[in-house]
Amino acid sequence: MPRSMANDVIRPLDIPRLTREFRSAEPFPFMMIDPFLDDAFAREVSASYPTFSNALERGFTFNFVNEKKKVQVTDPAKFPDAVRRLNAAISSPQFCAQLSDITGISALLADEQLVGGGMHIMGSHGRLDVHVDFNLLEDRQLHRRLNILIYLNPLWEAAWGGHIELWDREVKHCHHAFVPSFNRCVVFETSERSYHGVAAVECPSDVARQSFAAYYYTREAPPAWDGKQHSTVFRARPDELLRAYVLMPAEKIQRRVQEHLARVKRGVKKIGRIVRP
Repeated sequence: MPRSMANDVIRPLDIPRLTREFRSAEPFPFMMIDPFLDDAFAREVSASYPTFSNALERGFTFNFVNEKKKVQVTDPAKFPDAVRRLNAAISSPQFCAQLSDITGISALLADEQLVGGGMHIMGSHGRLDVHVDFNLLEDRQLHRRLNILIYLNPLWEAAWGGHIELWDREVKHCHHAFVPSFNRCVVFETSERSYHGVAAVECPSDVARQSFAAYYYTREAPPAWDGKQHSTVFRARPDELLRAYVLMPAEKIQRRVQEHLARVKRGVKKIGRIVRP
């Protein structure tokens, strides 16, 4: 039997051990797999990433209060070949089935559109505030259940920050802060309590924090879902009073205005198509 794409590039998973770790983890279910990919393949993927300045030409750039100096390349057509192979491996039915076995979440589906995912490149002085992710892809009625983050930094010093932080539900205590080390993978359950963020990045200007992100969904709602859809919910860290009381509320208002204007624009276009002779 030919080997699957997942078996070609993903190292064999210790399913029993990862199941125990994931289901007993605090402050919410997660696991860290280190190393995750075949070493030679991981280096191939890492080497294929663009510099931060070149990434600016390929993807969407976040430069807001909550997300700063982060480029996201979501379109697979813009992926280097090695990145396309990585995406295919973690989207494969075999890998999704392994994740279902580990997490206990049945019928997991990869997102072929990579909404919010793909190649993430964060430059010096970048940051991502603590948050929980959106919970529903409304157009496809898919419920977000898992995040996978794969770090592809051939060289990263702890002093440069950029740690992936896992916080408690009240965002009072950071339980874990993992360095984005080369070939490290973190998978966690997406829920109303899975608060996470990225510590401020203070790497040299010629270095960028490289990662690949993808998300898994189910058609069935999670057991505890209250029926309410929400977008990404940001929270300030305990020592970020200015952000909590001034910067975040101001940006929230600005984003609501932008979303409202976008809805109005879409509505005008729809009316125009209807009345056009």
